[in-house]
Amino acid sequence: MRCVFYSWVPAGLLLLSGCARGTPPAAHAVPAPAAAGQPASGQKLIVTPDQGLDGRIAWVNSNLQFVVITFPIGQMPAVDQRLNIYRHGLKVGEVRITGPQNDDNIVGDILAGEAALGDSIRDR
Repeated sequence: MRCVFYSWVPAGLLLLSGCARGTPPAAHAVPAPAAAGQPASGQKLIVTPDQGLDGRIAWVNSNLQFVVITFPIGQMPAVDQRLNIYRHGLKVGEVRITGPQNDDNIVGDILAGEAALGDSIRDR
């Protein structure tokens, strides 16, 4: 029994001695370099909300070349406004808003390219 006890005591002391060291003082800490696009120290960050239109195609009629577009609440394009169709970040077509509007949905004619369900509609 003593043999087992004497073999565990050094192992326990060794384990506890590793925890007793603590953390290094903050004075020795090296500050992380500023990431690209972040302001230097002392400058305030300015955040500007995006004012552009951003909708999604909810329904497509490729035979008659028109789409139904859903926009977020508070964002609705004007009639006869031309917008671009994007798929996976690439421009694939152009649409002209014709109306009618129903809640957050509006109809547009496909002028160029193609449109598919879920494509993004933006004004830039």
